[in-house]
Amino acid sequence: MPRTSLRTLAVFLCAAALSLPAMAPAQAQAQAPAHADWPSRPITIYMGFPAGSGVDVVARMLQPSLDQTLGQRVVFDYKPGAGGNVASEVVANAKPDGYTFLLGTAATHGVNPALYKKLSFDVESDFTPISTLVDVSNVLTINPKVIDAASVKDFIAKVKAAPGKYNYASTGNGTGTHLAFAEFNAKAGLEMVHVPYKGGPDAIQSVVKGDTCCIFNQVQTVLPQVAAGTVRLLGVTTKKRVAAIPDVPTIDEAGVPGYESYTWFGIFGPKGLDRAIALRLNLAIKTALADPETQKKLAAMGNTPRYETLDQFKATVHADRAKWADVVKAVGATIE
Repeated sequence: MPRTSLRTLAVFLCAAALSLPAMAPAQAQAQAPAHADWPSRPITIYMGFPAGSGVDVVARMLQPSLDQTLGQRVVFDYKPGAGGNVASEVVANAKPDGYTFLLGTAATHGVNPALYKKLSFDVESDFTPISTLVDVSNVLTINPKVIDAASVKDFIAKVKAAPGKYNYASTGNGTGTHLAFAEFNAKAGLEMVHVPYKGGPDAIQSVVKGDTCCIFNQVQTVLPQVAAGTVRLLGVTTKKRVAAIPDVPTIDEAGVPGYESYTWFGIFGPKGLDRAIALRLNLAIKTALADPETQKKLAAMGNTPRYETLDQFKATVHADRAKWADVVKAVGATIE
């Protein structure tokens, strides 16, 4: 090879070698994952139920821990309506950038697919399950001035003696409180009139005022009324008694064998959410639920902390969808 050509080649190779260190940082930056700085701004969690409802109380209890662990503020946006479907639709159609989530329940992701004839989203394929938060028991709550029953058996006897006379409240058509009572009525052979409200606070107040006689509602939301002496608790809907109200029997042991109804709360992201973001939020929830003081406070309200991995929660949603489909079919409930 001519000497001139060798000199030219040497110069080219040196220049190429010298350029490599300068290229490396740019290449590393280009290859850095888009979620590396997540979260860099506040995160919004949508709720399909009003402020003051059971899901709101639980979320606010976990909020300080999530804020601290994630290093960003977690804020809540309330969009009640259609049994939680309004908020669910917002998140189902949201950009999967890690800043929009849903606080869903066994009702929004288990009951609603069977109850509503038309949904604009699929509760499994259009969401990324993050983790459950708690299991929640309902409790048969009555206004003793409207129906003075001392026990579940006494309640059943009084309602049977006056078919169609008594109204029961719920937090909305197709919600867990509605189906809990519908299933109770079916098992006990009762004829009652359903009066749906937009959420827990309104439904509870209807019982306190005497507009309705009773409700199956979450333990935590009725404890203030119990303390005020305006309502009476007859039975919880889980198979085991609730630590917050240990003297209240289960519906199963109190007169309706085999009866059980409970719900869970959980966090969902939109479909397509980066798994690394989902995992980081999942672990932040795990940290929040592991705090002993938080566990005490949740138990005092009748809630059982329940952490699940991403895959475990996905399986829970799938199983509950099938379970509640059977319940909805059995009670004959449906909503357009």
